[in-house]
Amino acid sequence: MGIYFVSITVDPERDKPEVLKHYAEAYKANPAGWAFLTGTKAEIREVSKRYGIYYKKTSRGDVDHTFLTSLVDQSGILRVQYMGVKFNPDEMLRDLRSLMRER
Repeated sequence: MGIYFVSITVDPERDKPEVLKHYAEAYKANPAGWAFLTGTKAEIREVSKRYGIYYKKTSRGDVDHTFLTSLVDQSGILRVQYMGVKFNPDEMLRDLRSLMRER
């Protein structure tokens, strides 16, 4: 098993499967290695709790949330998190390689 990317929405009311599909196509995400997921409010709440994601619907109807990139091992255990969008890609690559060596 290799590396697989998963993006999970915290706004399932807006981000229906067809919206996520369009988003993935717009960014040329390869479905063989990257999934864009949604679920019920309860499922999203559980995943958010498990991986430490904060989100809250605003009075405007938008959803504020932490922006996290997380590395999860093949057992589902959270190993590393990167906050925001400006993390060091070389650090992430080192962490990914380290996880791959554990297999």
